[in-house]
This record gives sequence, structure tokens and C-alpha cells, in this order.
Amino acid sequence: MSDIFFYQGTTNLLKDIKEKESIDESLSDLQLQEIRKRITEFFNIKNIHFLFGSGTSCNAIPNMKGLFKKVIMAIITSKNTSKEEAYKEIWQEFKAINKRIREKGNLEEILGILYSNRIYLENYIERKTEYERCVKLIDFIEQIIFNEINIDFKADKAKIVLSNYQRFYQKLAFRNKDLSRLNIFTTNNDLFNETALDSLNIHYINGFGGGINKFFNPALFSYIFSKRMDTSIEKYEPVENMVNLYKIHGSVNWIEDNSNVNTFFKIREVSYPEKLKAKKNILIYPTPTKQNKSLGSPYVELFREFQKKLLIPHSVLFVIGYSFSDEHVNNIIYQALATNSTINIVIINDVCNKEIAQISDNRIFRIWGNVDVDGDYKTIHYFDYIVNNLLPDVDATKNQDTILKQFIDYYNKKQPE
Repeated sequence: MSDIFFYQGTTNLLKDIKEKESIDESLSDLQLQEIRKRITEFFNIKNIHFLFGSGTSCNAIPNMKGLFKKVIMAIITSKNTSKEEAYKEIWQEFKAINKRIREKGNLEEILGILYSNRIYLENYIERKTEYERCVKLIDFIEQIIFNEINIDFKADKAKIVLSNYQRFYQKLAFRNKDLSRLNIFTTNNDLFNETALDSLNIHYINGFGGGINKFFNPALFSYIFSKRMDTSIEKYEPVENMVNLYKIHGSVNWIEDNSNVNTFFKIREVSYPEKLKAKKNILIYPTPTKQNKSLGSPYVELFREFQKKLLIPHSVLFVIGYSFSDEHVNNIIYQALATNSTINIVIINDVCNKEIAQISDNRIFRIWGNVDVDGDYKTIHYFDYIVNNLLPDVDATKNQDTILKQFIDYYNKKQPE
């Protein structure tokens, strides 16, 4: 049995459809048709933004529970195979912290305690051994997280997830040039977006400019890329396939680099992150204190862009794979709802236990559920189903071809035989 939900504020938009089931179409077909129709309507809005959370990459990258298990396995393996006494000590430290926290197995909370402890012990000379053990455990956990995010794109799971991203951009990146470019905001640190865009020859702006050495420059987000329409006149039009990509929690291929004295932002993008170590990377690791880190550069500039885009009149924000667990991100969405009366938020995820689901606001739409496809249950709020079944194909070139074909067919029918 299918369970499909579509709410506007706290109103069930599929309530009346239950009485319209026909012989030719099942209830779930009619419900999905209604959802697709409403999503397609949203794509007529000029300014479209997407917020991606970990759910868009989760089939290739472990979630927090999966990362916790990876950390345990790695520490135990190191403890059993290494002669260093330090690994036995950090294992005891890890177990002791996990025992004290409210939610056992919560890696975010464990890292939060370790970061606070590191600050507390940093200048405590009498407890130098405790400090070194704390730092070693932090470095160990961060390196495991970094390795899991920095995946091999030749792996089978990575190929499947990458194909979802490619399909997403194939459908949406070539929208009508008279409309604003797509703005993709993501809390993910992986390189699925960049790899998909590169493979499709789609241009994107991620805030980094330069040739061999690309340094962060937020001014790039304000640039408009255009092409000359005629060599004889000064007339230009925007480049069709252009995407703005904002990685608001950093990326596995961003490092701190002070070598360029002529740049205000000492953040460089590297081409081969597999050669990096977590210590050199500046991504925001999952902790309860990550909001504090997001107040530093370059994150303050990226969050400012997020806030600015959501305040643009006549905008829609699609939220996919994000569970509303980041207070800083949530606050910016709430501020937009409070300030921008013309914004719509479309959440394609099950967030029933989150605060945003309790708000009775007709600008907030929520879509989630499961559908029975020939005995195989599909989750409609998973990224692969969204891309393949819910999002419309807004490729402007395809639409033009379709319109032209329809006109020719219509014209030929009108001609006398």
C-alpha cells in the first residue's frame, strides 16, 4: 500500500483526491500527478534555489550512524594492530565519552565534547598528556570522516549517486535564459556536484577564481557570464548553462593557503583532494558547535549569499535531503519566511518531527512518503526518485524543439490535400 503525503502548511492537499480514484489510474498515480503538477508550477517562478543535505549523497557516503561505526572499527583495528599505547588510550577516551552522552552513538555530540575539551586543556600545562590524547582522538576521527567523504568516483555506489546528480543537472541547468540561474546551496562536503557539472560541460561559479591557483572571491557570485550575439554590434545574452554552487559547510578540496598576499581570502581550491589530509582541510565537521565555525571566513560570505538569495522577491527554495538539524541554516530559512512574503519553501523530505512541520504557513510545502511500484516500495523523498519521477524537464532547447514540431504538425494539418 502506498503512503504519499503532500501538505501546504498544515493542510493536506491530497485529501480530496482520495475520492477521485478511477479505473484507469490508481490513487497513488493521481496523488503523484498532483505533486508533479504543483512542482512544475513552481518552476515557472523566476528565482529557483535548491538546498541539498546529506541525503542526496547518502547511498555513497555513510550517514552519522555509519560514520560512528566506521570510527569504532578504525580505532579497534588500530588498537589491535599498532604497538603504540596511544591507540589504547584514545579507545578508552572514546568509550568514556560515548557512555556519558545522552544519545549513545551520536558522533556530533562526541566531537563537540572533544572540541570543548581541547580548548579547555590547550594551555593547561599540568594536563598536557590529556590534551595530547584529546587532540590525537580528534585528528583520528576527522581523518576518518574526511576519507569517507573524499570517495573514489569509480566505485559502483559512487557511480549510481553521480548519475542522480547528472540527471538533476541535465533536467534543470538549461532552463530559459530569461529566468535566473539555478542557485545550489549544499551542506555536503563531497564533490558530486562539481563532478556531475564537469562531466556535462555545464559552467558553474563556486566562488573560486584564478588559473592554476584558484582562491576564494565571493565577488564572483555577482558576476554574469554572457556571450556576444553578433560580432558587428555590442549585444550580449547570458550563457544558458550556468549554475551558482554554494558549499556552505566547505569542501574536501578547500585548504588554507597564505602564499598569495594579493588575495583577501586565504582559501584555495585544489584539483586533487585525494592527496590531502584532514588537518589541511577547512570543512566544517559535524558538531553542535558548527554554527560558531560558520561565522568565520569563507563561511560567513557563503551564508550571507544564502540569506541574500532567499530575500529576492518571487523565489522558491527546494529542500532535498536536509533534515533541518543545522540551527544556523534553519534560522536563515525562518528569517526569509518572516521577511520575504513572496518566497515558497518546498521540502521534499519527512520532517514531521521538526519545528518547521508545525508551522501553519501556506508558503511551506512538504512532500514525502512511499509508493508501491509493482510490489517494490519506493521512497518518493529520496534523491533518485525525486530526480527521475518528480522534477520536470525544463531544458529550454528541448521545449523550443517541441513547440516547433507542434507548430509544423499543426500547419501541415491545415494545408489542403
